[in-house]
Amino acid sequence: MSLKAVFFDAAGTLIKATRPVGESYALVAKRHGMEVSPEEIRKRFRLCFSSAPPLAFPGAAGGEVKALERLWWKDLVRRIFEPYGQFAHFDDYFSELFGYFSKPESWSLYPEAIETLSALRERGFILEVISNFDSRLFAILEGLGIASHFDSIVISSQVGCAKPAAAIFQAALGLHRLKPEEAMHVGDSPDKDAAGASGAGLTGVLLDRNGKTVLDSFPRVRDLKEILSLVDRQT
Repeated sequence: MSLKAVFFDAAGTLIKATRPVGESYALVAKRHGMEVSPEEIRKRFRLCFSSAPPLAFPGAAGGEVKALERLWWKDLVRRIFEPYGQFAHFDDYFSELFGYFSKPESWSLYPEAIETLSALRERGFILEVISNFDSRLFAILEGLGIASHFDSIVISSQVGCAKPAAAIFQAALGLHRLKPEEAMHVGDSPDKDAAGASGAGLTGVLLDRNGKTVLDSFPRVRDLKEILSLVDRQT
């Protein structure tokens, strides 16, 4: 069966933070009276983020989702700062930090993103985003000028399940009545993207920009443009 759709992860695949996360967290914290090392915060972020529950709220009403997203992030950030003692102005700090990462200018596109998306659109593919991000992603992608390239944007907090669960891929497929074998998913996480998509029956493609991942189970690309040769072989 020929390929009809290409799905993409968002952060780390299409977009990246303009400034390293540890640096942003530390700079904003300093304005609120907390001195921390950007490198330590980077490590704490990775540790706490990897152990956090999925950013998904099964059964939540649509109007509750944004508040639940904010609480999810607030709990994560609070845990990141636990080793550093009392953070007297934490609420003000978190409000500024959450707002900062909601701005399109706090993010940038990978250089080849628009070229690749345009080429896929010209080939007639359905394009979707599947992300474990929150509702801020819609405005970010709009502000960066790529939202219009996508037929749909699926986020875990609204669907009620997160990658690598098969259900989020099935939700994306269902929007366009696609069969799993008709879709490819590209992302930078071996487990959430490549393995998750493959487990749901899609072609999971690992975006390994640094060439450091030891993984032979899935197709691998070093940048987004390499996807074009992959899809051409499947159509």
